Amino acid sequence: MAGVLAVALLAPVPLAPEYVALGDSYASGAGAGSYVDGSCRRSSNSYPALHGEGFPSFKFVACSGATTRSLKRQFAALTPATTFVTITIGGNDLGFVDVLTTCTLSGDRACAKRVGKAGDFIRDQLPARLDATYATIKAAAPDATLVVLGYPRLFTPSESCRTLTPAKRAVLNEAADQLAGVIGAAAERTGARYVDVRDAFAEHGVCASEPWINALVSPTEDSYHPNKAGQAAYLQALTSAGW
Repeated sequence: MAGVLAVALLAPVPLAPEYVALGDSYASGAGAGSYVDGSCRRSSNSYPALHGEGFPSFKFVACSGATTRSLKRQFAALTPATTFVTITIGGNDLGFVDVLTTCTLSGDRACAKRVGKAGDFIRDQLPARLDATYATIKAAAPDATLVVLGYPRLFTPSESCRTLTPAKRAVLNEAADQLAGVIGAAAERTGARYVDVRDAFAEHGVCASEPWINALVSPTEDSYHPNKAGQAAYLQALTSAGW
């Protein structure tokens, strides 16, 4: 009996599932309202907050404005006990705010030039940054499943839409496709799971009859981000993928 007890005491205790949510404003829930942290614009309507309700341990550290280079404080939430991690990151690395500001305030040519510069960054620099980010997560939480959620195209094609010009909307959507390809490839290289949300948002972008992405709104930091319905769509894409 004593031997059996000793074996039982030495046996590892199964860890309760621990979910850590990392990333930028698309992960924090900027644009979805009901903020629980104003500086990081963490929303109770965000896909991490909604998904985290099902976990005994949930650490919500995603923060608006985050880049791959500014995730160090978020990484501190990861431990060997972490079992599940989600992240949406990369948009701010290529200058998301500046791109949208340029396209809003300037003409088609200036918009295309700025988007082209972002495209060069996506092709030439972002892959290495994403590889390093995902590798850091896996090293800090070696037993965790890492799920990378991408970004939607911002606009649903519409001839009657008055938000930006058709040319601007087209180049921005093309950049979103380029970004999705690079993020998906980086996730595959590092053994992470990738959830592509473009199809989910295809009929619900800016200009759609039921948009899941804000157009230009006040406060401006909520512009071109998923609204409450958009964050629910992110959650649906995550759970439909089996996570």
